[in-house]
Amino acid sequence: MKRRIDSGFVSVYLLFAFYSCSAFYLPGLAPVSFCKEGDGSEDCQTSIQLFVNRLDSVESVLPYEYDVFDFCKDAKEKRPSENLGQVLFGERIETSPYKFNFNAPVTCKAVCTKSYTKDNQEDAGKLDFLKRGMQLNYQHHWIIDNMPVTWCYDVEDSQKYCNPGFPIGCLVTPDGRAKDACVINSEFNKKNTFYVFNHVDIKITFHSGASEGWTGARLVTATLEPKSIKHADEKNPVCDGGSPMEIPGEFDNDVAITYTYSVTFEENNSIKWASRWDYILVSMPHTNIQWFSIMNSLVIVLFLSGMVAMIMLRTLHKDIARYNQVDQADLIKLPSTPGKTSLLYEDAQEESGWKQVHGDVFRPPRKGMLLSVFLGQGTQIFIMTFITLFLACLGFLSPANRGALMTCAVVLWVLLGTPAGYVSARLYKTFGGEKWKTNVLLTALLCPGIVFADFFLMNLILWVEGSSAAIPFGTLVAILALWFGISVPLTFIGAYFGFKKPAIEQPVRTNQIPRQIPEQSFFTKPIPGIVMGGILPFGCIFIQLFFILNSIWSHQMYYMFGFLFLVFIILLITCSEATILLCYFHLCAEDYHWWWRSFLTSGFTAVYLFIYAVHYFFSKLQIIGAASTILYFGYTMIMVLIFFLFTGTIGFFACFWFVNKIYSVVKVD
Repeated sequence: MKRRIDSGFVSVYLLFAFYSCSAFYLPGLAPVSFCKEGDGSEDCQTSIQLFVNRLDSVESVLPYEYDVFDFCKDAKEKRPSENLGQVLFGERIETSPYKFNFNAPVTCKAVCTKSYTKDNQEDAGKLDFLKRGMQLNYQHHWIIDNMPVTWCYDVEDSQKYCNPGFPIGCLVTPDGRAKDACVINSEFNKKNTFYVFNHVDIKITFHSGASEGWTGARLVTATLEPKSIKHADEKNPVCDGGSPMEIPGEFDNDVAITYTYSVTFEENNSIKWASRWDYILVSMPHTNIQWFSIMNSLVIVLFLSGMVAMIMLRTLHKDIARYNQVDQADLIKLPSTPGKTSLLYEDAQEESGWKQVHGDVFRPPRKGMLLSVFLGQGTQIFIMTFITLFLACLGFLSPANRGALMTCAVVLWVLLGTPAGYVSARLYKTFGGEKWKTNVLLTALLCPGIVFADFFLMNLILWVEGSSAAIPFGTLVAILALWFGISVPLTFIGAYFGFKKPAIEQPVRTNQIPRQIPEQSFFTKPIPGIVMGGILPFGCIFIQLFFILNSIWSHQMYYMFGFLFLVFIILLITCSEATILLCYFHLCAEDYHWWWRSFLTSGFTAVYLFIYAVHYFFSKLQIIGAASTILYFGYTMIMVLIFFLFTGTIGFFACFWFVNKIYSVVKVD
């Protein structure tokens, strides 16, 4: 987690990051030193604070706050400050009643006892909600020293998996099938019975600073093992052995659940503080699969690059040479004998292909206003994505800095209103548009308005369901203030400079009368070309997309931003080359309607993204309930819209550069 910041080039930055001895830490990521109570040092803390986060499930999109399940609460509850990204992701971090000091072991300490009376409707409702949480496999997420408390257990092939959460309990169904976490204990065998994990054995490993010359110790791992124990005496609990804490499926008798915990400490100087997340991340998606994804994408890029290179260096070069040769033949009237035609004149008669449409290729497109608005918003998203991923690669937006990724993306989007307004206005002026007020208003409000409306509807569902992911009203007002107070004015400023600039000068003149487009074959018609254009870009990203969807919906930690940035560059190249390739084929077929087609060709990748998201929902997730299903597809539509604008903008500008280039080097009368 250490990072050295230098103002030079990236190479200089990397040199200092690896070889410099002095370094400072990013905000919120600085190490905290702990020491035993009574050591008398002012540079270290003695008490260790355990925080609890929201509870979530792979079977439901709805996360809930810790208190909703009627667990033990901290008497002096104080919620730590949260950044914008944490609020948008619905993280609700609170203090917990689990109190202990550094290097002071705790054995079977009672936290509280929750009693449920069968004749009390309120108690019945609380217990039903707790059982519902166990049925849907809701998971605790605890935090110690800004590090997740993990539950490590053996999986297939003698490998250990460390889960940054642990279940609140488990269920043995009426047909005797042990569900989820119930398989870990053979004593969980009663039919139609819930087993609540009311005891945790916490183990904290620390790295001592005595051998390295600094005071105290730093925590490097925090693991736990959940257990279900029925305590006969809540005041003097015994945590060794005993029967599990059972909750019958039918609420026939009173139930009392005593929550307890034990804490042990272990010194391990072989683990450094800077690498303390490694044991968590190493059990995440495997690196060899990521490399397979990269190699798969590179093969597609090499194939496309070869095709484009062949067109640019051979076919296109021959076309330009032939067209220019024909122009010279028209200027030099060669003598010809009766009944015999000059070869060059014959070539001029047979001239066809992309040069034939030079008088129409820059004819303004239909719906130019909407296209320019999409391109302005796409430019804003592209720059935001590039900067965010670049900063994530440098380690500024690591998983340890919670909410930093979303905060960075939102702030960058707000501040990048100027390039959106500029690009939209400049292109709209190039298209010959005159309604500049409508253009700038649509650029500032259309796409963000659609996203906000979708987000607001999803938030209403979360609010009705009582989920912790529901955004508070104050945060919604803050987002609107950022949008209308900063982003919209910056968009107006960008549009002002865009309209002040002259329209982009085209290399050839446009005829007054449109040329008739000849009959097209099936493959050069608009829809088949657009559908084919999105296949290759999607092929570059679909493996990486699986890991991203896992991190969003299956609550796995995503940290391989280096791979993601590389795939981003590959996607950029693939979208550009695929669009240029299809654009050339369409121009050769004398179809000059390339403006919208170039945008939709690469933008159609978003449709494949949506299809994959549907496949992922039915094949990988176990989500149940109408609310969770609506939320999944509601948030997916936001992702699809953003991706559509992003990829469409890449394809358009690649094709725009290509068309300008080829018509600027050919001689036209």
